[in-house]
Amino acid sequence: MTNQNWLDETSRRLDHLFDSLFVWLSEQFDPITGGFYYARSSVQGKQFAPDIESTAQAINILLRYQLLDQLPQETKAKLISFFQKKQDVHTGYFYDENPNMKKDEVMVHRALAYAQNSLKRLGSKPLFALPVEQQVAPSYTESLSAYQEKWDSIELSNSWRGCDLLASTTVYFSQMEKAKKAQYVEAFAKYLAEKQDRDTGLWGEGSLYVRISGTFKLHTFYRRHRIPMPNQAQMYQTILTCLRTEEAMDMCYIRNPIDLISYMKPAMTEKELKEISVISVHNMERLKRRDGAFSRELAHSPKAPNVAQVKQGDFYPNMPAAVEIGAGLIEGDMNATTQATLIREQLHQLWGKQKGSIPTTLTGPIITGK
Repeated sequence: MTNQNWLDETSRRLDHLFDSLFVWLSEQFDPITGGFYYARSSVQGKQFAPDIESTAQAINILLRYQLLDQLPQETKAKLISFFQKKQDVHTGYFYDENPNMKKDEVMVHRALAYAQNSLKRLGSKPLFALPVEQQVAPSYTESLSAYQEKWDSIELSNSWRGCDLLASTTVYFSQMEKAKKAQYVEAFAKYLAEKQDRDTGLWGEGSLYVRISGTFKLHTFYRRHRIPMPNQAQMYQTILTCLRTEEAMDMCYIRNPIDLISYMKPAMTEKELKEISVISVHNMERLKRRDGAFSRELAHSPKAPNVAQVKQGDFYPNMPAAVEIGAGLIEGDMNATTQATLIREQLHQLWGKQKGSIPTTLTGPIITGK
């Protein structure tokens, strides 16, 4: 197969995976609350409700394919209202209804970041002051030495969970005044450089996919603050080894390496590009579901995809109970689907190829606003 042939075939296989995605996405929208459900079972199950993460992830999909601006103003207003109603007036945090959410530090920080960014993308803002301004942010935000103690307290025995916790602590940087923010960003970058495994370019412990996923969590800090990640050449070689030797049983294991490669822009050979592309698309095909979307895991869609990347008690015995937003069936979910759309976009960028349009037959309340 010639170079152009493998690229055309791989691109065709990739684009085919998205044929019915936007029909599924439309069906996840709830015109009453203005939010998006996590999965089809969430829509059908009375115990579930639209949640902050799923709604923000749906907005990311629409934004990624230039569809957010096409929504009727009434629909946008419902989305804005959904996030604003989630904000606690006394703290500035954003919470879903499930009380377990407040017990998980990562989920609280993710919801804060997701809600802020989504409101900004919708041309709006939070109704109330954010946690730092209200002086209810964690005590470790009060000084660099306190932040250092917080970072030192986080275990990296499971890189994915530990690095997720580390990265989530930086959500408060954006609420600081400019000079103070710069000081804290510099301190965190120095801290991470000291903790990195220079031979692999990764952080923490676990399988290669777990360590790459932890490294991906930290890369969000580097990307946001436009700081180059150290030891990128070693990181790229480790990613290649992982793709060749480990099974990707989770959509995150497909997205995270591609996201890191997209960020690093390494000088890769044609053979490496083909290998990365073919492996990634094959892995995505295994996670495509009949309902038109993608599942996080091979066996099923997790009930609570973002509570933790380790089982309760494995590395974090005091980890809170899961916040379930789906039934855990063999079905597509919003978490995996937003990742799939990003993988598609980033693969086209790596190929230097304009991505083709995805069929966007959007029906129902997401477009009509009714």
